[in-house]
Amino acid sequence: NLLIILLSGGILYTGTSATVAAAVYERKTHWVNIPRTFVVAWIGNFLGALIFALLIEYCDMNEALTAQLAVKVAEKKIKADFLKTTIKGVGCNWMVCMAVFLCGQAQDMTGKMVGIWFPISAFVAIGFEHIPANMFMIPLGMLAGADVSVLDML
Repeated sequence: NLLIILLSGGILYTGTSATVAAAVYERKTHWVNIPRTFVVAWIGNFLGALIFALLIEYCDMNEALTAQLAVKVAEKKIKADFLKTTIKGVGCNWMVCMAVFLCGQAQDMTGKMVGIWFPISAFVAIGFEHIPANMFMIPLGMLAGADVSVLDML
């Protein structure tokens, strides 16, 4: 949940693109730090998503309809056209960055929740691609038996 991540001081790979650019613009960091920040965010998001998928599998929660859906989603995502997927990822990133911005602008918890809810609901309804969500769903599908290799996922 983005609200929990933002309120606890965590970062998602997608929101990093806005916050790092703003930090460079405001001279709070140097542009040399951008690649390191992206790598740390990507690795942290991937490890968190992978651990969560493994916990779901370990707790026998990746069974029946959940497993069928995870397999279907994973196989569909790796077969998607790269350019279309990239464009969907950019659209998602716009929405996630807007959610991060609105959360930061809100003065109270209700404002933060509403600020996050609208852009995130919009990108989910539209069908945009979210890198951290895919970092969870594709391994979950693989654990359920999806015909997807690690190379396909990357």
